Amino acid sequence: MTYVYLAIAIIAEVAATSALKASAEFTRWLPSLIVVVGYGIAFYCMTLVLRAIPVGITYAIWSGMGIVLITLVGAVLYKQVPDLPAMIGMGLIVAGVVVIHLFSRTVSH
Repeated sequence: MTYVYLAIAIIAEVAATSALKASAEFTRWLPSLIVVVGYGIAFYCMTLVLRAIPVGITYAIWSGMGIVLITLVGAVLYKQVPDLPAMIGMGLIVAGVVVIHLFSRTVSH
């Protein structure tokens, strides 16, 4: 169940961060509401994840996957396509998350 909470936290954070641009500096109420609710869900789910996974590992997975997903959302919704160095960097982030998940003894499998 821990990884379900982590996935929900990641998705909620991606939704909230994606809505930040649409909120127009919190002048539009619906995207602003999505930002607040999304981050609330993300942080609550993160507290549940921290019962089983250390904070550093949790944050590495959460932020790493969030970066990649936000970049995909930005490319699709806002036409903000990353260049090759950015994609290589994100590939390295994903590789780091995979290494943590597969080989770290601090992660419960």
